[in-house]
Amino acid sequence: MEIEASWFLHTLCDYSFWFLVLIITVIVFSLFALLIYLQKLKLWCNCEICDAYVTMSWSKDFDNLCDWYAHLLSKSPSKTIHIHVLGNTITANPDNVEYILKTRFDNFPKGKPFSMILGDFLGRGIFNVDGDLWRFQKKMASLELDRFSIRSYAVEIVNYEINTRLIPLLSSVAGKEEGVLDLQDVFRRFSFDSMCKFSFGLDPRCLELSLPMSEFAVAFDLASKLSAERAMTVSPLVWKIKRLLNLGSEKQLKKAIKMIDILALEVIRQRRNMGILSHKDLLSRFMGTVNDETYLRDIVISFLLAGRDTVASALTSFIWLLAKHPHVCSSIQLEADTIIGQNQDLKSFEQLRELHYLQAAVYESMRLYPPIQFDSKFCQEDDLLPDGTFVKKGTRVTYHPYAMGRIKEIWGEDCLEFKPERWLKNGMFFPENPFKYPVFQAGFRVCLGKEMALVEIKSVALSIVRRFQINLLSAYQIPRFSPGLTATFSGGLPVLVRER
Repeated sequence: MEIEASWFLHTLCDYSFWFLVLIITVIVFSLFALLIYLQKLKLWCNCEICDAYVTMSWSKDFDNLCDWYAHLLSKSPSKTIHIHVLGNTITANPDNVEYILKTRFDNFPKGKPFSMILGDFLGRGIFNVDGDLWRFQKKMASLELDRFSIRSYAVEIVNYEINTRLIPLLSSVAGKEEGVLDLQDVFRRFSFDSMCKFSFGLDPRCLELSLPMSEFAVAFDLASKLSAERAMTVSPLVWKIKRLLNLGSEKQLKKAIKMIDILALEVIRQRRNMGILSHKDLLSRFMGTVNDETYLRDIVISFLLAGRDTVASALTSFIWLLAKHPHVCSSIQLEADTIIGQNQDLKSFEQLRELHYLQAAVYESMRLYPPIQFDSKFCQEDDLLPDGTFVKKGTRVTYHPYAMGRIKEIWGEDCLEFKPERWLKNGMFFPENPFKYPVFQAGFRVCLGKEMALVEIKSVALSIVRRFQINLLSAYQIPRFSPGLTATFSGGLPVLVRER
């Protein structure tokens, strides 16, 4: 027994030694690769912009990185800047945006770097792929989302959530001094419930605040946050090393994604057992075409991310702006009373489309506070943008809707004002050039769920404006944003609710 024990300990020590050697080798190799990468990025660049980025001196004058970028882009004659240390060319020039998203679409794909960053979370979902995989999912999604029946189903879900959960919740705290609500949290719960019903055919009941957030929702939030933080690191080797060694944030991300995978695949299994022909949810419709469960998981998670987080972000910004501009609330109410009828509920999708001022107010809100503040592509071959900017192969090219909404040359001297009237002509809503307003992207990758997202945003905002007065508790003039794939108010949106 002593010999066996001795042999076991000796073998264990050998394994431990070689494991330690392996870890040291990986770390040394990674550090060497990191040095090469950093050298490639020109971290020694001492230009004013790069110095401000590296030292974070920009934070002395700006609350958010996006506000600093907006300032730099507004001052640039071409509306294009370069962050050399990141290998990133950032533009707010509408001509450049059209060139990237339409004219030379094939030369500016999402690219492998971003597909890798979001790969563990989104897999092969539509928002994380290029080429044939993207074209197939776009075609399939377009066929489904353009159907009148599925649009009607989405309206049915939204109205149910508003009437049976959102309104009763707000009414239950209205007028109570201790009844402070974080509306950002409420909107995230609302949109999560709505999208789970629409996408999966299940009801997580997140909007019932007496219940804890579902495990799926918590894991989803964490995975979104940590995936976004990957994109903020100077080198992808940082998170790749942490993932290899299963350390820190990468360990948390792995755990969150495991939870998402288990629950999403269980939903798919249950839906398959129940049969897909009798159900109207998006998952059932996709399952008629796709048999690969992992692929189904990727598709549904991607649509859930887009439909849930962007809607919640848009609603948070819109209600914040309405609370600061009561005259806009009054105009929305007056229009609704005229079109729908005083004390009457919204009856149809067609009726909602007649509310032109409401549509203008929503668009104006997203002009100033787009849910997706910027979007990046990667240049495949050397190219020249319309403003004369040379883009080298492999360069990250970012267009910046947040900054574009703050540029006088695009929107006029009053660009910083919340002014829905800029979208109206003779009282009718009039859309702008999508490359001037790429909030829903534009060109070939324009948002497929745009109309349904607008229905949800307008329906929720209208129900709140007509019934309640929202008093802000946060005194900030400019929101602070938390890191994430979509714009999120740091600290939420705490409010007091009063019935009108």
